[in-house]
Amino acid sequence: MTAGLVKHWLESGRLELPLPASGRTAERWQRLSRLAEDDIAAARIAESHVDAVAILHELGGKPPQSGQLWAVWTAESPDALVTATAVNGGAVILNGTKVWCSGAGFCTHALVTARLEDGSSGLFAVTVTEPAVKPLPTTWWNVGMAGSDTRAVQFTNAHAVAVGDPDGYPNRPGFWHGAIGVAACWLGGARRVAEPLYRSAKSTSADAYALAHLGAVDAALAAGDAILAAAALQIDSDPFDRAGTAQLLARRARTVIEHAADEAITRTGRALGPGPLCQDGRHAQRVADLTIYIRQSHAERDLAKLGRLAGQRPLPTS
Repeated sequence: MTAGLVKHWLESGRLELPLPASGRTAERWQRLSRLAEDDIAAARIAESHVDAVAILHELGGKPPQSGQLWAVWTAESPDALVTATAVNGGAVILNGTKVWCSGAGFCTHALVTARLEDGSSGLFAVTVTEPAVKPLPTTWWNVGMAGSDTRAVQFTNAHAVAVGDPDGYPNRPGFWHGAIGVAACWLGGARRVAEPLYRSAKSTSADAYALAHLGAVDAALAAGDAILAAAALQIDSDPFDRAGTAQLLARRARTVIEHAADEAITRTGRALGPGPLCQDGRHAQRVADLTIYIRQSHAERDLAKLGRLAGQRPLPTS
């Protein structure tokens, strides 16, 4: 179902979004958020595709062709690395295993990070449908985000094309612009998870506790909308991050929106009890999907990094 929906979005033009820092960043994030309101797992794949389009544009790569569905596979672990080796004629081959590859079974192309011989990291474009690229059997047990088909992928002498300079992928303003795009999807998912709580408030049986939960959720969602709007304005006014604030901005936005997602999940459940989770399959799936999706945040580790960045700024004044 996820693969079919994403391909439908691709074919219908719903994934043709304005580039980040193009003057229409707010529109980009609003449209990503609406995709997540439709389907959280599919939006996770769609966000990866549009991020790949933006990365290729920023780093001078070849633009995707019509009908291609791209992924961005950059996760690494100590026991699962991909190495890049130059061969005759300047070509590059990839070997090793890449973990946490969403869309492994249905994406056509991917941007993949790999370790170079000098120890630096490079970004490479790969055709996923080639025999040298093999999705491994799934080890995914959670129903949350199961539709994203996230699993490990093995590369065996896979032909690849370098995109940008070594270490160029994380050391660019667009890295943090993309991080906020993920949060825009979280916000759309949170809004949809909270939908039963909004509906319940219209009932004459809604008590003060349910209304209090809704008030807290509504304020958190409004804060998410506000920080996305403010971030979009700042990014469009400083697309190359000359002020050096892109990371701080992204970490603030992700923290605010992660809180909104937590509020939506927790307070909707506390207000309405087990009924929607047990008797509404679509709501239960959304809650499960969003619960897993926001774990792309690293919780207190991300908060510590935000605190370090915030502590280096001048004290706010009234």
